[in-house]
Order: sequence, then structure tokens, then C-alpha cells
Amino acid sequence: MKKRLLSAVVAGSLVVAALTGCGSNAGQTADSGSGSSAGNNSGSDTKVIKIAASATPHAEILEQAKPILKKEGYTLDITVFDDYVQPNEVVESGEFDANYTQHVPYMESFNEEKGTHLVDAGDIHYEPFGIYPGTKSSLDDLADGDTIAVPNDTTNEARALLLLQDNGLITLSKDAGLEATVNDITENPHNIQIEELEAAQVSRVTGEVAFVVLNGNYALEAGYTVNKDALAYEKSDSEAAKTYVNIIAVKEGNEENEAIQELVKVLKSDEIKQYINDTYEGAVIPFEE
Repeated sequence: MKKRLLSAVVAGSLVVAALTGCGSNAGQTADSGSGSSAGNNSGSDTKVIKIAASATPHAEILEQAKPILKKEGYTLDITVFDDYVQPNEVVESGEFDANYTQHVPYMESFNEEKGTHLVDAGDIHYEPFGIYPGTKSSLDDLADGDTIAVPNDTTNEARALLLLQDNGLITLSKDAGLEATVNDITENPHNIQIEELEAAQVSRVTGEVAFVVLNGNYALEAGYTVNKDALAYEKSDSEAAKTYVNIIAVKEGNEENEAIQELVKVLKSDEIKQYINDTYEGAVIPFEE
């Protein structure tokens, strides 16, 4: 079975250059580099919240929150990362106050694997996982031996495989659940080849594989929307959609920080919910408690 593992560190190399002062500002907003932490004045009346984010939709949503937070005396300093690893590392190290890139299962898996101490400070939105066209435009056209590309990180691979199962393409062992891997496939009537790639790379192989299974944010970056392009997707009332809500993550002990609380409050405001609903055509949905 073909398997390709791509390094998230390579995917985020431009961000490393930006953070280490190598002269590049790739991936950073104009506000970046202030060095202030959440709630500190740093010699002015404006407090700075440093946050790491994925480009789409997270950083876009944060940009909408900026002017609202500004009225409350906070400057939101956003840095965009191209992977899921570094945003957690910079929050753990204290370089950043928070990140907005991930769901709880990924964060918990990361904590377990890396020994980090990240916690959920607020549930903001969820992104339905979808199966999208590659070289074929309908699941009815699936042929024996076709290849489907999926994310290779623990929680997202399981989610992709569960979606394939929900659509009758494979069967997983009953106890696989949210930790399912290709080794848990018990029935594969079409002998589908599962190509495992770093999440950011999956959308880039649409010309090479029959179908791709994408995270909501990477689908958006590739120009796909759930309503128009997905061949199948997680329904809004599904357990998966509820489980994989995207969060504001902080280092343990900072979740009650006044600035973080204000950030979460703004991101859950009616104004931001309206922006999400108007912008993403069902690919991003505000989370309701």
C-alpha cells in the first residue's frame, strides 16, 4: 500500500524563519512581532494578545474580531502558520498567548505525544470533513484499486476513515473509533489504496488520486466548499461534528486570563457568527453550546 509521509516541519519552514528573525516576514500580519503577552500593557493603554492561527478560516475569522477587540482595549497580533505542530509549540513555550488551529482530540493527542500542557479556553466553530473529487467526480465511479488521499495525523486520519466507512467504501473494526488507522480496515471490497499525507498536502494531489478527504480549512484553501463541491460530508448534527469543534487553545493556567476570556467572548459574538455563516457556505459553522 502506497504511503507518503511529509514533514510538518518542512511545511512550516517559512514561519520558523519569521520567528527566528531571519529577515523574512512570511506568514505574519503587520501587527506581528510585538512581543507582548496577553493582558500586559507594555507601556501603552492597548494590551496585546499574540495568537497563532491557520490561514483559513481561523486567521480570517480573527481578522474580523480585531476591530471589536480594539474597542475593548486589545490589539490582536496574528501570526499564520502552515502546519499544526508549531502553533502548539509556541504556545507551550510562552512565545504566544493562544492558538486557533485545532480541535480537542488533536490537542489531547498532541499533549500525550509531546508532553505539552495545552487546554481548551473556548469552543468556536466546527468544519465538516468532506470527500472531494480528485481525478473522478462521483463516488459511483470508484473502481477497484483506486487511491484516496487522507490526512496522516492520528485524529484526522481516523475521522477521514470513519467518513469513508459512513459512505460504504470500507469497514473498520468495531473498536477502532477515533483512533482508527488503515490497520483497522476489516473490509475493503474495492481494494482502495489509502495514501496518507500531511494534512496540508492532501489537496495538492487531486490530479493524482481518485478522491481526497479534506479538513474544512484545507478544503477552503483549495477553493472547495461543502455545499458546492463535497461528494459526501459530515452532517451538522453528527457526533463527529460535535467532537471536532475548533478551539482557542492556551497553556494550562492561562484559560481564565482576562484577555483570553475577552477573545473567546468576541469570537462567540453574534457579529462573528454572522460573518462565519455569510462567508463559508457551510464549510465552517459556529459552535453552539
